[in-house]
Amino acid sequence: MTPPTHWDFPVELCCRPMAFVTLTGLDVVYNAVHRAVWDAFCANRRADRVPISFKVLPGDHEYPKCRTKRTSYEWYIPKGILKTGWMNKHLNLVPALVVVFYELDWDEPQWKEKQLECATRVEIVRQSLQGRNTKVAVVLIQKKTPLPPGEDVIASERAAALCNACDLSGKSLFVLPHTDHLVGYIIRLENAFYEHAQTYYYTEIRRVKSHKEFLNKTTHQLLFVRHQFKIAFFSELKQDMQNALKNYRTAYNLVHELRAHETNMLEIKTMAGFINYKICRLCFQHNTPLDAIAQFRKHIDLCKKKIGSAELAFEHAAWMSKQFQAFGDLFDEAIKLGLTAIQTQNPGFYYQQAAYYAQERKQLASMLCNHDSSVTYPNPDPLETQTGVLDFYGQRPWRQGILSFDLSDPEKEKMGILSLQLKEKNVLHSELIITLLSNAVAQFKKYKCPRMKSHLMVQMGEEYYYAKDYAKALKLLDYVMCEYRSEGWWTLLTSILSTALKCSYLMAQLKDYITYSLELLGRASTLKEDQKSRIEKNLIKVLMNESPDPEPDCDTAAVKASQKLWADRVSLAGSNIFTIEVQDFIPFVQCKAKFLAPSFHVDVPVQFDVYLRADCPHPIRFSKLCISFNNQDYNQYCVVEEAYQKSDILEQSSQGTMCLVPGKTRKFSFKFVAKTEDVGKKIEITSVDLVLGSESGRCVILNWRGGGGDASSSQEALQAARSFKRRPKLPDNEVHWDTLTIQASTMIISRVPNISVQLRHEPPALTNEMYCLIVTVQSHEETVAKDVKLTAGLKPGIWGYFLLIQHLDIAHTVFFILQLEKPIYIRCGTVGARMFLFYISYLINTVVEGKEILCRCHRDETVTIDTVFPFDVAVKFVSTKLEHLDRVFADIPFLLMTDILSASPWPLTIVTSQLQLSASMTPVDQLESYVEN
Repeated sequence: MTPPTHWDFPVELCCRPMAFVTLTGLDVVYNAVHRAVWDAFCANRRADRVPISFKVLPGDHEYPKCRTKRTSYEWYIPKGILKTGWMNKHLNLVPALVVVFYELDWDEPQWKEKQLECATRVEIVRQSLQGRNTKVAVVLIQKKTPLPPGEDVIASERAAALCNACDLSGKSLFVLPHTDHLVGYIIRLENAFYEHAQTYYYTEIRRVKSHKEFLNKTTHQLLFVRHQFKIAFFSELKQDMQNALKNYRTAYNLVHELRAHETNMLEIKTMAGFINYKICRLCFQHNTPLDAIAQFRKHIDLCKKKIGSAELAFEHAAWMSKQFQAFGDLFDEAIKLGLTAIQTQNPGFYYQQAAYYAQERKQLASMLCNHDSSVTYPNPDPLETQTGVLDFYGQRPWRQGILSFDLSDPEKEKMGILSLQLKEKNVLHSELIITLLSNAVAQFKKYKCPRMKSHLMVQMGEEYYYAKDYAKALKLLDYVMCEYRSEGWWTLLTSILSTALKCSYLMAQLKDYITYSLELLGRASTLKEDQKSRIEKNLIKVLMNESPDPEPDCDTAAVKASQKLWADRVSLAGSNIFTIEVQDFIPFVQCKAKFLAPSFHVDVPVQFDVYLRADCPHPIRFSKLCISFNNQDYNQYCVVEEAYQKSDILEQSSQGTMCLVPGKTRKFSFKFVAKTEDVGKKIEITSVDLVLGSESGRCVILNWRGGGGDASSSQEALQAARSFKRRPKLPDNEVHWDTLTIQASTMIISRVPNISVQLRHEPPALTNEMYCLIVTVQSHEETVAKDVKLTAGLKPGIWGYFLLIQHLDIAHTVFFILQLEKPIYIRCGTVGARMFLFYISYLINTVVEGKEILCRCHRDETVTIDTVFPFDVAVKFVSTKLEHLDRVFADIPFLLMTDILSASPWPLTIVTSQLQLSASMTPVDQLESYVEN
């Protein structure tokens, strides 16, 4: 017998108890009718069918023999609480009902012979069940559909005769016609079988209860628990769940009334665990989860200090772990069936606690089972039994049935404990812990508890590390690092990084080892200076293509294996250049790039600074700094490079351009001339690359996306902005790092034009007037301007009818400190104010940083012109007597009087006028213009 069975729950305890019914007389292999009957019983059973467990057995099957009934308990001393085979016996071996199937029609010609054969089969079944209260029933498989009761006289007579021959009551004889409605008949049969089974279990409950009157609490304490458990279990089989729960509760209380000693502690805890499991399961089934939780807490409070033998303390931790795991499983199962859980009360907490006790078991096992390799397993094996299984749950194999608190054979006890310890030593504890933690993580993820999930994932990673599965450990730890970085849990992050560094060392993963070293040297790391110094020196060794020193507290065997891997890495001639994107973690070098202005004119050099700051313990040299832009043509102008010996990478002085001193900010200034085609475009820094090491050894490129910054930069900038702390004054060449901001982009704008533009005109303009506007352009440039263009038009977004009388594009004009004057004529057809835009552009050569470039300059001028009517015309109707008319009448002459009023600020000459009448109006005489000449 192996140790885990001491605390594992047996299958028969965890399954749903159902009435056990055996079917005999069915040949399900060779008889198609019998096979169809069996399939109807067991295939695709819906939830609404009665809970019965069916099994096909031969008619002469031997059932477990019934022990002789005890008439007195006066001298009886029980050897244990519950036998290991009892639950399985009543679930799968001893039926509540045996059904004998027999093919027999009412009109069978050989009725007598068939009746005798059927009675014989029933008698054989009864003989095999001798002494048991199991019910027996007969089902006649018939080809014809029976007539309604009372109509078939022969059937009634023969049924009575058959019952008499088989010694059956009328309620135990059934007919099963093999027709198209077979499933319907089977369901009716099931219901009848279920009633018989319930009667059987009711009888069994009464039989067990009848024993109580013979018991006394002095010598029969164990029997009180046993009988109460049996009553509860039979009630479950009878599907009387309320009584089952009531009796399990009584049994639980009786268990804790037993006198406990180191020798029987395991048996008491085992039975308490079994009964507690049943109580909690039934509470969840009754939809009373709070009762289940209360019962479980009570159970843990009562049992957590019942440790038992100190030399086997790991068993208690294993038992506690199993209790929490089982309750978590029950809770999760109830949720799947419709129970609602919440963040603060979900199965994850129970799986987490189960993992905690599994970790405690591992620690206790490492202390108690740390035997010398010379200690051998006892022979003969103290854990072996004659039958291969224990007689009673929770007892020791080497002293079964011994209830004395005094150990009769201390040597055998010692060997038994040793065998358990040696077996425990071989248990893979980390696998057990990881499984439980994984269950807990799944629950906390489901109920949206991110911090609990991350916390447990760290524990999983550490367990994978202890289990020497370093790849999985790294995968988990990498996943949770981001959350701890973003929330600023620096101590936790440092601990995780330290474990990750060990994993990468033991796997000889170069890139991971370098990455974790970079962060452990950084400002977020809470390691002591001496630890950082060790990591920095190891990092330099790796960059010099040497093997690093082992990380502390690593497994000795794993270190030896990793040293061989590192030796292989050193001898490998593959690529030794590693690019590490540092934006998402916190390296020991900080970077901020900043353009000196948000925009630059194209004839002015673009200038920006790159600030670097190291947080490692010792000064460190870099070999190259290069900046990349969205226009790669500028990359060549922004490179700083410095050659040095490999041995100088870690130097104690601050000499050299590329040497970074811890805590000091170093500034690198760059400038370049923008291309004229980039006018109006944004120049962006796409990345900053800082190269550590050299190509002759190993080369690490620290890559910042954009203008620098890392996972903690935004949070630090926010804290600095909110801080009222006075900063100390620094020398002129130094700056406070917190005051620096990243400016990763700038605009290139056109050169400032050196011309003046004057617009002369005399407003307002009259509608349809040829309005003259004189444009005067004067150059103040020192060189010749080329490709001069003057364009005029309405300002974009302004609508209105107008006509430019003269084409205004003046191209290829060259002038040198000259004045150009150009009249422009505009005609507006409607009144209102309009804004006109005059756009003057030209090309000019200029020298920037010793480089001649051709710049296009432009200038915009706007002018608003009001357009008004030149005169107003007023018309009125009068009669021939010059009286005012509101309306005119057909065929009656009237006069039309017009008044012309000038609205112009200047005198107007009207050349002629004309009156245009509609077709319905005719002049009385010839119309003439009164203003002509």
